[in-house]
Amino acid sequence: MTTAAATRAWLPFGEAAPDRPRLFCYPNAGAGAAAFAPWRDLARPGVDICPLQPPGRAERYRHKPHTHLDPLLDDLMESLDGHFAGTYALYGHSLGALVVHELARRLRAEGAPAPVHLFVSGRPAPHLPDTRPNLHALPAPELVPHLREIGGTPESVLGDPDLLDVFLPTLRADFEVNETYRYVPEAALTTPLTVFGATHDPRADEDELRAWSGLTEAEFRLRIFDGGHFFVTPHAQTLVTEMTGALRT
Repeated sequence: MTTAAATRAWLPFGEAAPDRPRLFCYPNAGAGAAAFAPWRDLARPGVDICPLQPPGRAERYRHKPHTHLDPLLDDLMESLDGHFAGTYALYGHSLGALVVHELARRLRAEGAPAPVHLFVSGRPAPHLPDTRPNLHALPAPELVPHLREIGGTPESVLGDPDLLDVFLPTLRADFEVNETYRYVPEAALTTPLTVFGATHDPRADEDELRAWSGLTEAEFRLRIFDGGHFFVTPHAQTLVTEMTGALRT
């Protein structure tokens, strides 16, 4: 795949003008860029929402999904070379929170322009020990109850073996990215960091979210919303308004 084709694959809604503020959004495990499509109509005027499409889903379903973080970051850096410049911010939910945090560290290591803000949601701080059970290798009958607890996957999928056969390989790959990750200590980022969480999220409690504060030397904010792991959906307008507002100040 050429660099231009790879760029188009990662940015299925098109490339934003480089002189406009941009919010790059990375989805949770199993999801794709379509999760952020409604956000494009919620953003403040003058700010572009740039949903990222990882391989293995939607129009990239023939592309093998990544199972480890470093190759995923290599892919992002190569495919979107030059796009992380000007006024931009990063947002990720759950697995996406891990990806954008490590992307910000990779950008710093390579001397690229830093994001003006980092937004994450629905994941414990990455330097904390992960005490939750690994899911990526579980047989489907054992994995499905965990997916029901987490929420976000329609029962029409969980109850249909044929749909699960289509859905689970990419989800397992995403879980493997998260579950094989090992935090490597580095200097804290100098980018402002905002963490969004929920009152009843089984994947990230308030203390685990507050621990992100140790990963930046800049301003830190924690906002807790009512809801479960997928609280971002009913609170999308509030979140998008806050995030895109940070790009206009």
